[in-house]
Amino acid sequence: MHNTWKVARWEIKRNMKNKTYLIGLLSTPIIFIAFMFLGSLFGSSNDERMTHVLVNDQVGIFNELEAVASESELNWNMAQTDVTEAEVLEELTTREDTAFIFIDERGINEGVVSVYTSEEIDVFFHNQLQVLAAPIQAKQLETLDLSVEELAPFLRGVTFMDETMAEEEFGATEGEELVASDSGSFMERLVPGAFAGFIMISIVFTGMAIFQSASQEKKDKLAEIILSSLTPSELMQGKIVGYFVLGVIQSIVSIIVILPFLIGRFDLPILEYLFVPELVVLLTIAVLGFLLFAAIFVGIGATMEDIGTAGNFQGMVMMLPFSPAIFIGPILSDPSGLFAQIGSYIPFTSPGVLILRLTLLEEWPWMEVIIAIVILILSVWFFMKLAGKIFKVGILLYGKNATPGEIIKWLRV
Repeated sequence: MHNTWKVARWEIKRNMKNKTYLIGLLSTPIIFIAFMFLGSLFGSSNDERMTHVLVNDQVGIFNELEAVASESELNWNMAQTDVTEAEVLEELTTREDTAFIFIDERGINEGVVSVYTSEEIDVFFHNQLQVLAAPIQAKQLETLDLSVEELAPFLRGVTFMDETMAEEEFGATEGEELVASDSGSFMERLVPGAFAGFIMISIVFTGMAIFQSASQEKKDKLAEIILSSLTPSELMQGKIVGYFVLGVIQSIVSIIVILPFLIGRFDLPILEYLFVPELVVLLTIAVLGFLLFAAIFVGIGATMEDIGTAGNFQGMVMMLPFSPAIFIGPILSDPSGLFAQIGSYIPFTSPGVLILRLTLLEEWPWMEVIIAIVILILSVWFFMKLAGKIFKVGILLYGKNATPGEIIKWLRV
C-alpha cells in the first residue's frame, strides 16, 4: 500500500507540473461559462422567451402582483384574464410559455393558489412564483382580526399548486381534491443530480488520461525501471488513485469558478438544494463509475505500444463512458420503465443511467438502486482483477499493440 501511495503522489506531482493539465484545469470552467453566456446571447429573443402570466384575480390584488413581479425583474408579461378553471386546459393547448394563476377566496382563506402551465414553461417558473406570495399574504392580513384561528392562513404561507397534470390525469370536478407538485421539488432533484453528474464526468475524463499514461511509459521504456522497485498491481493501483485525486482537483476548481456564476445567473438557493442526504448516494455512484472505467482504461492502456496507433478494439473501449447515451430517450420518456431499469443494471451504463433516473424521479426505487450499486461494486472488483492480469503482462510487451486474442490468452493464465 505504501508503494501505491508513492505512485499516486508521483502521478499527481507530475501532472500538476504539466502545462496541458493546468491549461485544462483552468479552461474547463471558463469554457462552461462561455457556452452558457453565448447560449443566452445568441439564443431566442426576450419576447420569444418571455413567460406569459395570465391572472384570474377575484380578490383585487392584480396591481400589487404586477408591481412585485416588475421589481423582481422577472421576464414575465402579466395580464388579467377571464378564463375559468373549467376552460383553462383547452386554452393551454393553443399556447406556449404560458401560465394561468387563479387567485380566489381559497388563496386568501387557505393560502393555496391554483396554477396551470403549458408544457414548455420555463423550468424555473415555479420557483419564481414565490415572489407573488407577499401581496397575497398582505391581503390575508386585511381579513384577520388577529385571533389565533384567523392568523393560521398567514402563518401557513402561500402554496402555489400546479394543477395542470392533476386535471389532465384525473379529470377534476367540483369538490375533488387534487394532488399538487411542490414548486421546489424539481430543483431539489436537479441540483444534486447535475452536481453528481458533473463530478463523474470530470473524474472520468481525467481518468481517461490513465490510458495515455500507461501507453506512454511503455513507449518511453520506463515500465521495466519502475517495476524493478514495485509490483505491477501497485503501479496500476497507484495510477488509479493518482488520477482520481487529479479528477477531484479538476472538479473542485470547476465548481469554485462555476457555482458563483450559476447562483448569480439564476438567483436560486443552489447550496440549499445541493447539500441533501441523497447527494451521498449520487456521489457514491459517480465514484464507482470512475473506478470501473479507470480499471478498464489502465488495463487496455498497457496493451498499446503507442496511443497514436490504437486499433478499433482500443477505440471502442474508450467509448464505453458514453454508452449511457443510448438510454437517454427511454429514460426521459419513462424513468421507471423497462429500458431505464435495464440500463441501471448494465455495469458500463449503470452510473450515468442511475444518476439521470434519480434526478428525474420524485420517489427513488430504493431496491433497484441498492441492486444496481451492488452490481457496480462487484463489477469494479471483477474488472480490477482482469485489469491487473492484463496490466502485468501488457506493460512489458513492446513492439506492437496487443490483439483481442492475446488479451484473452493473458486472462486465462
